[in-house]
Amino acid sequence: MAKLINVGFGNVVNSHKIVAVVSPDAAPVKRMVQSVKGTRSLIDATQGRKTKAVIVTSDDYLVLSALQPETIARRFADVYDYEDKGEVHE
Repeated sequence: MAKLINVGFGNVVNSHKIVAVVSPDAAPVKRMVQSVKGTRSLIDATQGRKTKAVIVTSDDYLVLSALQPETIARRFADVYDYEDKGEVHE
């Protein structure tokens, strides 16, 4: 069953598809975002706020989030900690 990770403002991403959560400040990440801007491969989940994390998915989508990468990573880990304990996370 797919586990969904909240990436801010009620937006969720399938955790099984996440390859990386990176800071948008690095030049290679900026180039990646610019190369897919204006296509269906870029999903802006920032609600108009500053982009603080870029989520790279296995389906070649980039998801922009206003949450810190550490926050998203912690939520990701929390979901799988619950799964390991046999608990359901809602």
